[in-house]
Amino acid sequence: MALEKATIQRYDVESGTPEEDPIEVLFNPTEYRLEKSNQFSEVAIPGLEAPPIQFVRGNLRTLSMQLFFDTYEQGEDVRNYTGRIIELLDVDPELHAPPVCIFSWGDLNFVGVLERATQNFQLFLSDGTPVRATVDVTFKEYFHTPGDRQSADFAKRYIVRRGDTLSGIADQKYGDPALWRPIAEENGIDDPLSIEPGQVLIVPALE
Repeated sequence: MALEKATIQRYDVESGTPEEDPIEVLFNPTEYRLEKSNQFSEVAIPGLEAPPIQFVRGNLRTLSMQLFFDTYEQGEDVRNYTGRIIELLDVDPELHAPPVCIFSWGDLNFVGVLERATQNFQLFLSDGTPVRATVDVTFKEYFHTPGDRQSADFAKRYIVRRGDTLSGIADQKYGDPALWRPIAEENGIDDPLSIEPGQVLIVPALE
């Protein structure tokens, strides 16, 4: 089996598709961390030894990892590669915000924005050019519209993963693989085999 490289791509939220020219990491991460948390508040009630807690809201997921870059054998400035990651923190003049991107590796397709990135340069040529570095990155999940909320009464957003089929998604969301046509019609899909990893589908509520 060929080695599959992790990629980071800018992501067009309106069309629900990754843009061209992906950033292919030089070396796949050895690990990554997905974090999800909830927020609670303490309710002050006189006379109680400890206050009860009340759920406030859920927090967005974060994806964290360390990326490794080494260009020593090529004698090339490693910043040519790490710089593409750091540029994801820059404000897009059209969006007035940093770009949304998608991190894809295997069946992981995480849509978010780069929240922070820390570069650590570790090896240098005789002229001071850095040729080895690590970049610690944290992506925060991107939440587009209230319609993304998981509710049986409203349409849901689904990000296509490698190996997905419309019938499989219908089985997962409706409990019946034969109900794939409403998803196809909602997303203007003529060929049910044409869906691609990273594509965002709207899964409509059934009447």
